[in-house]
Amino acid sequence: MPVLFALFALAVPRLVVLVLWFFTGWFRGMFDTVLWPILGFIFLPTTLLWYSAVQHWFDGQWTLWPIVGLVLSLMLDVWSKHGRGQQPEPRPPRHVKTPRRPVPA
Repeated sequence: MPVLFALFALAVPRLVVLVLWFFTGWFRGMFDTVLWPILGFIFLPTTLLWYSAVQHWFDGQWTLWPIVGLVLSLMLDVWSKHGRGQQPEPRPPRHVKTPRRPVPA
């Protein structure tokens, strides 16, 4: 069951943050102000989930594996934002020749 929850968290992190925020005490006492969780929800939801997991499961100790997880979650958040940009206009295939106009004499 925890593995399914982790896979679900990677798929839809904002929904998981909302469920944890409203139905559990997962984020209670973790932040001094409400600003950080709100900013994390908007900009870096996977990183917010990983930070809270480190606070709960690793007792806030930032050793090698929590830092590796933090870097991976940051990359996942930035990569998902980068993928939402506008797609470039497709170029015509190279094998199609464009017709040439005859040169007037």
